[in-house]
Amino acid sequence: MNRLAGATSPYLRQHAGNPVDWREWDADALAEAAARDVPILLSIGYASCHWCHVMAHESFEDAETAALMNANFVCIKVDREERPDLDAVYMNATVAMTGQGGWPMTCFLAPEGEPFYCGTYYPKTPRHGMPSFTQVLTALTETWVNRRDEVDQAAAQVGEALRQQAAGLPDSTVQIGPELLDHAVTTVLKDVDNQHGGFGGAPKFPPSALLEGLLRDYERTGNDAVRQVVSFTAEAMARGGIYDQLRGGFARYSVDAAWVVPHFEKMLYDNAQLLRVYSHLARRAQDGQDAPWRDPLAEPDASEPLALRVTRETVNFLLEDLGTEQGGFASALDADTHLEEGRPGVEGATYVWTPAELNGVLGAIDGAWVAELFGVTTAGTFEHGTSVLTRYTDPDASDYERFERIRGILSDARGRRPQPERDDKVVTAWNGMAITALAEAGAAHLNPVWIAAAERCARFLLDTHVRDGRPCRASLGGVAGVAPGVLEDYAWLALGLLTLHQTSSGDWLEQAHRVLDSAITHFADPETPGSWFDTADDAETLVTRPRDPIDGATPSGTSVLADALLTAAALSAPEQAIRYRELADQTLARGAVLLAKAPRSAGHWLAVAEAALRGPIQVAVSAGDADLDGWAACLLTAARVAAPGGSVIISGEQDSQPLLADRPPVNDLSAAYVCRGSVCDLPVTTVAEVRAALTPRD
Repeated sequence: MNRLAGATSPYLRQHAGNPVDWREWDADALAEAAARDVPILLSIGYASCHWCHVMAHESFEDAETAALMNANFVCIKVDREERPDLDAVYMNATVAMTGQGGWPMTCFLAPEGEPFYCGTYYPKTPRHGMPSFTQVLTALTETWVNRRDEVDQAAAQVGEALRQQAAGLPDSTVQIGPELLDHAVTTVLKDVDNQHGGFGGAPKFPPSALLEGLLRDYERTGNDAVRQVVSFTAEAMARGGIYDQLRGGFARYSVDAAWVVPHFEKMLYDNAQLLRVYSHLARRAQDGQDAPWRDPLAEPDASEPLALRVTRETVNFLLEDLGTEQGGFASALDADTHLEEGRPGVEGATYVWTPAELNGVLGAIDGAWVAELFGVTTAGTFEHGTSVLTRYTDPDASDYERFERIRGILSDARGRRPQPERDDKVVTAWNGMAITALAEAGAAHLNPVWIAAAERCARFLLDTHVRDGRPCRASLGGVAGVAPGVLEDYAWLALGLLTLHQTSSGDWLEQAHRVLDSAITHFADPETPGSWFDTADDAETLVTRPRDPIDGATPSGTSVLADALLTAAALSAPEQAIRYRELADQTLARGAVLLAKAPRSAGHWLAVAEAALRGPIQVAVSAGDADLDGWAACLLTAARVAAPGGSVIISGEQDSQPLLADRPPVNDLSAAYVCRGSVCDLPVTTVAEVRAALTPRD
């Protein structure tokens, strides 16, 4: 019997109609495998995964294939986004066995959960040297029945290898300091694609965390080569097809090196991270130069810096396309669009255009004009003569209103096409990213609507996802799921709450303390200070307890926890601050080896280390009794615009919170106190002095 209809995961529900006797992962499923003495067939994927849909249509919807699966296996379906712990364990096994990973992931396990054979996508019929899925099923069934000792031996060996792999970062004499960070950045710059931006070749993923780390390095060192890499990469992505030129938002990755043709799924975690980068960049650069302080509330026009436009449009994408009724943000938009009911989806069908389609919507004159601007040709850049919209040139200032009018018309026309499905699952960690990015962007660019969206999301998470300081992994339709939160959920939620504490009133700091303290209690390795597991000490026992400190598509839970601890230390009372800072330093000391040996996989580690090396910088604006025309707000905004990433910035009355203890106004005038670690400047009372105090020093 298929048991997925009641799942809280949209991905699992997509498979509720399969003739496969799918079960969710639980103790009963493993017990059934043991009782029947059959292996487990574990299929892991996610809702917006194109090849997951292909394998489902080819094999899981096929009655004969399903009968073979049901007769010889206990079949378990897992959403990797809901159970990242299972995904991590079995992805490591898949990579070890095959040399590569990906989704759908297809693993065969002994009833105890130890894998003995792993792979990814298997076709319906043999092709390109790949066996068919039914051939794999038949061969493994025969092996299980007739060569069981080989299966048991392989499972035991893989299980032991996985346990050794989860040992954590080794002891190292490498220390966080300018020399290490300079080395890390120099190493990363060797891999820059100087023609197209980004790093390495195709397929090319947005290096979100790494760009934020590099931007912070530029703010510390003034190294113009670093600034150019960040600006060039950011512009290349924003002008390419990986960016939605009509509605904003970034796709998961580009299948080519030039960012032209995306894999069309649009993930919350990519867009939240990139929002942070572009918002940060918008404070720093305009046309490749240091930007003058401008009024970000001005109506956008043809002179709007690209980074600010992308910031604004990405926020709109989050709010309009991923926002949920409860205030959280959905996980993703699918890569495929279903044009015919019961037929496989077509990748990118919602987004691509032909010249004839543009003419049909706009007329021949406007259609030809905008086709040139958007790179739509008769040959096409995608499949079947269609083109993905790009924007390598901007219209002249005199044509800007015409261009924006046409964008609106095309967006409306596209909205009438069949749309990709949305994964409505609200994941704690990814929503924590969104809270952080929205609050930072709203504060720096004077947009209270963005901050309000972050507040609403945070309140929803606290009300629905968190019990006694412990978040669950995800919810659906406002109902919390049963999967417990993993380290990244605790860390990102805490960081988002700490960011809100700096931008709005509320109990955000108290709530952040509760989440952080729970993380410390349940995820720390008691034998290795500064080392953290990805699952809690009271979570389900798996083949191994996963622990992966390397930054990937999302930063590792460990590097984000270091970020949250560092930030909390700067905002908390002395006793808490000392504890948090000690843990942050111990964690960074462990992560230093990644910056030394694998800096491209340590982008968020670099960002946190850059902040730690500065102190982090703390700015406390003490509001004076004679605060004429909101002068404290002017000083606060100046600090938010000028301060480097990772700075801690708050405002309020003297003694109203730890950073404002014994910090009075100056002659009844609002004053800003700028500190680096435990070293503070004299208070300043003008915008020019605030900006000067935050200028990088030798």
